[in-house]
Order: sequence, then structure tokens, then C-alpha cells
Amino acid sequence: MINNALKKMRLFHNLKQNELSQELHISNSYLCEIENGKKSPSLELLQSYSKYFDVPLSSLLYFSEQLENEGKISKSFRIKSASFILKILDWSIENEQKKIKDKI
Repeated sequence: MINNALKKMRLFHNLKQNELSQELHISNSYLCEIENGKKSPSLELLQSYSKYFDVPLSSLLYFSEQLENEGKISKSFRIKSASFILKILDWSIENEQKKIKDKI
């Protein structure tokens, strides 16, 4: 589920809901509803996530698909998928650190 993937991404980056909602220019209550699955994110919002976290939109969608299929797939496939996702998050962190260094 995409809401779960978006929440996990925020938590991975140690962001509070209000911090991320400000960065994405949305209300905190709207972000809360998205993360709780009460509302679905628009494509525009997903693109904002993609840009903010410097992760391809396709990777966000892949991550959410893997979370949704968690109970339906084998353990070894889940481990491989998780490894792939962690590499994507590592790549994102490295890019963010590079941006910070470039500003200095």
C-alpha cells in the first residue's frame, strides 16, 4: 500500500509529519490521512515525495507494491526486495549528503 510506503520513507529519514507536510506544502492533517490510508495521494503529491527524497517515482510505487504483497510472497523474495529497497534509500541519502557538501 502506497500510504505505508510513504510513511516508512518519512520515518526512515527521521522526519515528523509536520516537518514533511511543510516541505511538501500540504496540511499536516492531509498527510496524516494519507499515511493512515484514509485518503489516496495524488500523482502530483507522489511526484513531490519523489523530488523531495530524490527517489524515482517508480521506486516509490515498487516499494508500496512489495509492502502490499508481503504476506503473499516467499521469504527469500521479500529479503531480496528489502535489500533492493534499502539500496535505493542508501542512494537517496548519499545524494542528499552530496547536495549538502556541494553547498558548502
